[in-house]
Amino acid sequence: MGAQIITDEQFTAEVLSQAQPVVVYFWADWCGPCKLVSPSIDWVSQNYTDRLKVVKLPVDGNPESVKTYAVEGVPAIRLFQDGQLIHSWEGAITKAKLTEMIDRHFFASA
Repeated sequence: MGAQIITDEQFTAEVLSQAQPVVVYFWADWCGPCKLVSPSIDWVSQNYTDRLKVVKLPVDGNPESVKTYAVEGVPAIRLFQDGQLIHSWEGAITKAKLTEMIDRHFFASA
């Protein structure tokens, strides 16, 4: 199934108000590297479902979140914990690097 697609209007409820950690994936249909990263995002969504939430936010049509979280290019990933941005990543990323980044920022003390 993959991650839930959200909009600017849903950002506060689906990301900032969540008790669990949230991975936000900024992407676009026209973005070639996004097509390479999306399967890894979906994998994380399915395999970390008990520990965190993963959402996708298309950059086209959602300028408020793009501006607020300084997304300069896609794909981009933002990690949120307790409503706070704790890490940013811009550009393509492998599944191994993605999971390492998530584990390091969210589950290092676990």
